[in-house]
Amino acid sequence: MITITLPDSSSFQVEKGTTAYDAVGSISKGLQKAALCVEIDGKMADLSTALDRDSSLKVITFDSERGKDVYWHSASHLMAQAIKRLFPDAKFAIGPAIESGFYYDIDLGKNLVPEDLDAIEAKMKAIATEDIEIRREEISKEEAVKRFREAGEIYKVEMLESMDDTVSLYVQGEFADLCRGPHVRRTSDLKSFKLLSIAGAYWRGDEKNKMLQRVYGIAFPSDKELKKHLELVEEAKKRDHRKLGKELDLFSFSNEVGAGLPLWHPNGAVLRFIIDKFETIEHLKRGYKLFGVPHIARSTLYEISGHLGFYTENMYAPIQIDGQDYYLKPMNCPSQIQIFNSSMKSYRDLPYRAFEMGTVYRYERSGVLHGLTRVRGFTQDDAHIFCRDDQIVDEIKEVLDFTLYMLETFGFTEKKIYLSTRPDKSVGTDENWELATSALKSALEKNAIDYEVDPGEGVFYGPKIDIKIKDAIGREWQCSTIQVDFNLPERFDVAYIGSDGQRHRPIMIHRALLGSLERFIGILIEHYSGRFPLWLAPVQVVLVSVSEEEASYVESLKSQMLAREIRAESDLRAESIGYKVRDAITKKVPYVAVIGKKEIEEGTISLRKRGESKPQSLKIDEFFSTINNEVQRKTVF
Repeated sequence: MITITLPDSSSFQVEKGTTAYDAVGSISKGLQKAALCVEIDGKMADLSTALDRDSSLKVITFDSERGKDVYWHSASHLMAQAIKRLFPDAKFAIGPAIESGFYYDIDLGKNLVPEDLDAIEAKMKAIATEDIEIRREEISKEEAVKRFREAGEIYKVEMLESMDDTVSLYVQGEFADLCRGPHVRRTSDLKSFKLLSIAGAYWRGDEKNKMLQRVYGIAFPSDKELKKHLELVEEAKKRDHRKLGKELDLFSFSNEVGAGLPLWHPNGAVLRFIIDKFETIEHLKRGYKLFGVPHIARSTLYEISGHLGFYTENMYAPIQIDGQDYYLKPMNCPSQIQIFNSSMKSYRDLPYRAFEMGTVYRYERSGVLHGLTRVRGFTQDDAHIFCRDDQIVDEIKEVLDFTLYMLETFGFTEKKIYLSTRPDKSVGTDENWELATSALKSALEKNAIDYEVDPGEGVFYGPKIDIKIKDAIGREWQCSTIQVDFNLPERFDVAYIGSDGQRHRPIMIHRALLGSLERFIGILIEHYSGRFPLWLAPVQVVLVSVSEEEASYVESLKSQMLAREIRAESDLRAESIGYKVRDAITKKVPYVAVIGKKEIEEGTISLRKRGESKPQSLKIDEFFSTINNEVQRKTVF
């Protein structure tokens, strides 16, 4: 007999060789039914895995992120098998689980149309009904190459070139695919699925390679969950920031300017300014010093930082100036360090907090560009804190407080916090890694923040905290990050004079509260569905004249409002009042003020608040007070 220990430290015994599936069944038949795979001694494994020694066991279900990955990746194999039955000449590239579902890249002799998705779905259901066992096979790389070459799977053969001598396949009936796994046990475990769309994708993301067809899908253990998700998808379409950005005249893209480089229209530029101003003032309140660095720098800067060695594929080609190579900056930190290093600092000068709304440029493949949320030029609320060893916990705690304050001010109250620890490939001593990881943990615990450990997902130069926010319809977005860095202070010989009169190396903390301003605005647009709270709304009030006679009064009132920093516009068009009010409502303006002869005589406005059907009559000063109070409170809904 062997002993199996569960996450709650309870244990039970089974016979050696018992499968994980049967072991889970001895715990609970309900849990066995929900189980997709297991974690044995910290490693993911199929339910068919035989338990041959005393082990820790964790059951993975669809409720977890890893469970969803397993379920969705299994569904991608089911889809590929269905496509192969319908289109025998199909060749397959990659078919991973993604943040919300799965896809498969396929080389076909025809262009798929939406009607084909219905046929593929029907075939998937038929294969699921067949209840085919899904089993793992380990074979030599040589045998795998032979097998896939004979099957005409040219992309799999190419993928095998970079793999180890032994590879794993997952086989279901006549279909086999390269895969690390794990997978669900049988095709019948895949209950409810929907194919969503077709797109193009270059093989390996390289425009020089062949364009493949990418089929996206989603799957759930029940029809109820699938229906709920599809409703969410429809709601997400209505909130799509690309659609609303055009409707609200916030931003656009131009082929002449270039893909992934947004053009900010007046309304969008105002929104950017509001966020920038708010952030800058809040940083100054907390003792940050404002920095500003150029958009380009000599190649030597990025040779020292290591970007030219580790990050070249994300950088643009150099510009020749006076016979020297200059690069568009992919990061702000190397240039900011030059400002810190421009004068020797004392231990009394630390912590030294530097902040910049800094624009950076990174090469993103055209296939991954997506509105504002994935662009090639973007602005970060970038800060770097230089501190002593004894200050690091308090500094991280302050950054966490600041981050949560900022996110909540913008209306994001639901968050998930992750602590990412040392990866296999890293720089720095064990002592430094222990110090930094312990400091991040301590700061989280001092703030009484629940968090999950993400093992091995830190960056090569230090551990980090990542904060994911949930929007109004429950989607998660990665925004804030806090990273500890040993690498750059060493590379740039960053130092301060300690109380002992000697040079000491400070600890450097990278942090972004909102992250990319472009991406954050895209998230904001979708979170609020374009109905920005008053303090963020590019246009806060539209003044509507009843007739041409009120035009001069309306313009005078608008000037008063602009002088009071109330963002007002006037609508003096020769249209009906109903039309002009509906137009303002369509543009999601928070307030519409109608002004006729009566309002001018009484010194009032007829005010309609967004979302309310009945207008109210207010004195002008009362309206100013209402606006100012609401802006000061930064009411979000």
